[in-house]
Amino acid sequence: MPHDPISLGPITITFSVVAEESNGTVTVQRCDVAAGSGVPLAHSHDGFEETIYGLEGRCAWTLDGEDITIGPGDTLCIRRGAVHSFMAGDHDVAFLAIATPGVFGPDYFLELRDVVRAAAGGPPDPAAMAEVMRRHGLTPVLQPA
Repeated sequence: MPHDPISLGPITITFSVVAEESNGTVTVQRCDVAAGSGVPLAHSHDGFEETIYGLEGRCAWTLDGEDITIGPGDTLCIRRGAVHSFMAGDHDVAFLAIATPGVFGPDYFLELRDVVRAAAGGPPDPAAMAEVMRRHGLTPVLQPA
């Protein structure tokens, strides 16, 4: 059963399965990403695998330094500890993100939404975003200045 969409500006997350509905085994979310947007901050997670299934458009992913394009019907498994990021190109994209076990849920995105809103239309505070990531089991990989 779909849950209310969570808007992060150019990215909208809609969960169809949360941990409570799967006895903690999986979470499933649809990610709608506007053209030119994404999560450029490389990160990893040690508590779950994340499988990406392309629905619409083509999305550029970087996984452990390798560039991978995911389109409709393509699948990418991101193992625990793998460093990754993604960006949509010239067109909107949509994909499913499936986390197993289901330890990654809506609370993470609700907290990120608060950071985005606090930026009042400007770029979100990277330190605040990194803190939210760490609190939810993601490890940001900070680029050298």
